[in-house]
Amino acid sequence: MNANTKKLHEAGQSIWLDNITRDLLNSGTLARYIDELSVTGLTSNPTIFEQAIGSGSAYDDAIQKLSARGLAGENLFFELALQDLTQAADLFRPIFDATGGVDGWVSLEVSPLLANDAASTIKMAADLHARAARPNLFIKIPGTQAGIKAIEESIFAGVPVNVTLLFSREQYLAAAQAYVRGIERRVAAGLDPKVESVASLFVSRWDVAVAKETPPPLHNRLGIAVAMRAYDAYRELLLSASWRKLEAAGAHPQRLLWASTGTKDPDTRDTLYVEALVAPNTVNTMPEKTLLAFADHGRVGESLPFNGGQSEEVIEAFRHASIDDTALAARLQRDGGESFNKSWRALIASLEEKTSQKKAQ
Repeated sequence: MNANTKKLHEAGQSIWLDNITRDLLNSGTLARYIDELSVTGLTSNPTIFEQAIGSGSAYDDAIQKLSARGLAGENLFFELALQDLTQAADLFRPIFDATGGVDGWVSLEVSPLLANDAASTIKMAADLHARAARPNLFIKIPGTQAGIKAIEESIFAGVPVNVTLLFSREQYLAAAQAYVRGIERRVAAGLDPKVESVASLFVSRWDVAVAKETPPPLHNRLGIAVAMRAYDAYRELLLSASWRKLEAAGAHPQRLLWASTGTKDPDTRDTLYVEALVAPNTVNTMPEKTLLAFADHGRVGESLPFNGGQSEEVIEAFRHASIDDTALAARLQRDGGESFNKSWRALIASLEEKTSQKKAQ
């Protein structure tokens, strides 16, 4: 067992891999990460699948077989994704069982084209979860205005949710409150209140967005400060009387997850965001490159303070540098959605191209 990742795990933070490919599964690499690097879960998104399916030939035989059955476009993609993610879910199932459903999860995202369509998101989330037939598969729903409604309804329906595309404390709280409402409705209806969820806060994209607009002393500090603010809100929620009541009824808390934790600045430490965001009862989903870097030379220091630390002072310094964090959070969420839309369209186009090539042969 790697000493660095073991220390992070012992600090109470779950290590998830932000990647999925068929080669990763078939080569035994994911199983090795579980055994050796304390990896206890996995996340995916449209960009990850676009890169996995669009490059190389690992999926070509499966694409040919599924297209011969009449599957195409979005339906073809979800079948491929479910093949990968159900296999990964089975690898994590012993962890899921041992932790009572708290850990050992994989995630599949609904079509990003539905970000502003609550009704269709709710329907797709239920359908994908049923098709997966795995208790440890999250359905990823974006924390947009329509997504907030879909989160509440999906949780009430018993569908476990990974809320994605969250960039600020306020966006996180909206997602957390939707989760709480869904659980409260289940309790009122006499249903099992234990429906798991995580709320994924994106970190590094803040620093990429402001790098050219701020002086060097402020570089790579905003994302961490925003995360610290969200962690403070997370802790307050868990201590609230309303949550304590649900917890007493058997509910598990929606855990805060750090996403986008790969360092984008080549001039700074490649494990910056992992080391800065150590905190119990949270998740860090790392790109493969970041996971391996942390295993090699990462350091586990003090956990995040419960009171936000210096986050407000840091954010105020950015405001003095003319950075409107509220407006930027909204922009980052829009840009993130548009980026996933672009990847989604490229992914579907790649599937169509591969299908056409096989038919032409």
